[in-house]
Amino acid sequence: MIDPDPAGDLLRELAPQVLAALLRRYGYGQFDLCEDATQEALLAATVQWPAAGQPGNPRGWLVTVATRRLLDQVRSEHSRRQREERIAVATPQSELLAAPPDADRPGTDDSLILLFGCCHPAISEPSQIALTLRAIGGLSTAQIAAAFGVPEATMAQRISRAKQALHQEDFTLPAAVGDRLAPVLQVLYLIFSEGYVPSDGDAVTAPALSGEAIRLARWLGRLLPDEPEVTGLLALMLLTDARRPARTAADGVSLVPLAEQDRSRWDRAMIDEGTALVTAALARGRTGPYQLQAAIAAVHDEAATIDDTDWPQILGLYELLELAAPNPFTTLNRAVAAGLVHGPRAGLALLDALEQDKRMARHHRLFAARAHLLERAGDSAAAAAAYDRAARLSASTPERRYLAAQAQRLRPAQ
Repeated sequence: MIDPDPAGDLLRELAPQVLAALLRRYGYGQFDLCEDATQEALLAATVQWPAAGQPGNPRGWLVTVATRRLLDQVRSEHSRRQREERIAVATPQSELLAAPPDADRPGTDDSLILLFGCCHPAISEPSQIALTLRAIGGLSTAQIAAAFGVPEATMAQRISRAKQALHQEDFTLPAAVGDRLAPVLQVLYLIFSEGYVPSDGDAVTAPALSGEAIRLARWLGRLLPDEPEVTGLLALMLLTDARRPARTAADGVSLVPLAEQDRSRWDRAMIDEGTALVTAALARGRTGPYQLQAAIAAVHDEAATIDDTDWPQILGLYELLELAAPNPFTTLNRAVAAGLVHGPRAGLALLDALEQDKRMARHHRLFAARAHLLERAGDSAAAAAAYDRAARLSASTPERRYLAAQAQRLRPAQ
């Protein structure tokens, strides 16, 4: 990821503004050319600014350099002649040579159009994530590939396909932004979740990735300050990420579950900010799924120990969440909460019904939850078998080690 220095932060903040300026001037049909030119301008800044100093108008500098790089691409690559002709029709070459007169315009609406475009339903969910990180986050293909643990060539193909798919799409901002906000928030939350709990590989956590999701959620919140679900998503990220320091054991590779975490290591500043945000969002009266999830996270974070957790309140919130946005993972979490409030057999009954859902039938979390409730019910042998199955189904090495260790713990000594 981009280094956490002031210049790097500024470049990431300016990346979507620069791309939006080029797209506004030369057309959203030129997304791939404009995005490539923006990336080249960002790279030029990382090389030139440390030596020559940051320009007085960094955004204008980047837009001007990106515009020149765009023209260079059109002129120098004979194989892209058709693209050159499309740009020539849309924009006189004399205008293309000139620095855009609106380079200093903030372009808030254009930034929103860009974000909604990156999350367009015409492209797959993994491609939406990759394109958002590149176009909105200002990250290079190599940085995104490293964050997801895939070869750079694989990520480059994914991004290229996404840009090609967007070539013919209509880039417009809907009159009612909230009507199409859900996929945008989902993409940001998926980025965060992949950083907080990587879905596969050896890492326990990928803080740079979830940190980028938090930054983008803050940016979106500034663009849409009156959308309570945007505030709710940011609150959820902060309240969850606050626990990150306690999620890894001293060896740096072992997973520590919520019930066993040293809560003195949780980030209280993040918890306070997240709690204040979700409280303000809920007060607006338009409660949505992210606000409810943030409220659940806040209840967890307020408890001094796992035994102090207000499980009846959490169960009630999961019931509301299931009504607002039915989802098998919500049902799974409700089952665990029900098991803690009404007894493990009540939770296991809910899991029995959930096994009929094809989306969950082979998911490791279903069997991990079953193992947890079976252990609380006193059935150690069945719990060990469920932990074993969960370990076999998990693609995450740290999770697999933890679940296998739980199974071993419950087996009789040989």
